Amino acid sequence: MTHGLSRRGVLRGAALTGGLTVGGALFARPGTAFAAPVIYNPFAGYTITQTWAQHRANGSLGGIDFAMAVGTALPACGAGTVTNIPNNGTGGHTVTIAHADGYKSQYLHLSAFVLANGAAVASGATVGRSGGAAGAPGSGSSTGPHLHWHMIDPSGVRINPLEYVAAHPPAGGLPKTATETSGTPDATCYKRMQNWLRLTNGYTGPIDGVPGTNTWAALQRAMRGYGYTGPIDGVMGPNSWRAVQQLASGYGYTGPLDGVMGPNSWRGFARFLNQDRWN
Repeated sequence: MTHGLSRRGVLRGAALTGGLTVGGALFARPGTAFAAPVIYNPFAGYTITQTWAQHRANGSLGGIDFAMAVGTALPACGAGTVTNIPNNGTGGHTVTIAHADGYKSQYLHLSAFVLANGAAVASGATVGRSGGAAGAPGSGSSTGPHLHWHMIDPSGVRINPLEYVAAHPPAGGLPKTATETSGTPDATCYKRMQNWLRLTNGYTGPIDGVPGTNTWAALQRAMRGYGYTGPIDGVMGPNSWRAVQQLASGYGYTGPLDGVMGPNSWRGFARFLNQDRWN
């Protein structure tokens, strides 16, 4: 579909660095500028319903559409400063994240804003709720629930966020976890787990090494491929862990599949997580 998005009201981002937690959300601290905007794809686990090329062919300035239920939390794809634009033409309710170096990201067709204008956010913090139901407040020209995402470069030209992410990977990536040797899960082990789940199973929270319900639910989704048949409830029990042991058995774990994670189970799982593709 076509989105004739106005850029009025879009503010250039304040320079930010670091982060703090307020009320369970991550917020960036004002300070010196980032060396470059680091952007990731928070929506890798959702189906793309309209590509960049399809948008352009339909006369749009460009965007990527992801199918998702109304009310889905929308994580910031990178640190920046938030500006909300209600009823922004065909784009409906739009949230803009102004990043470092003049780049911006925009999410369209929101059902709700959750932050005030000028709020500083860190990567992964929730900035709004998805919408898009035809005729609903904030949907603009959308004909069904989805999220539209695009970026804008410093010269004001709309660009493909997936191409940007592919061309600007985070410097150095994540370090390897020592759990492969120690058999004891550490924060780096959990960060690598979160990044793997972000890339493959729809995890959209921060890569902070502190797994919560959303992390565990994404792990349960991943374990569908290893024999887990229980609920996706974010509560890890023996059946969930048994599937993790099944995965680990392909990476050197030779113990029982009993759903009790010991040092050898964790070593095998960590060998899987230490693969370069999950950096």
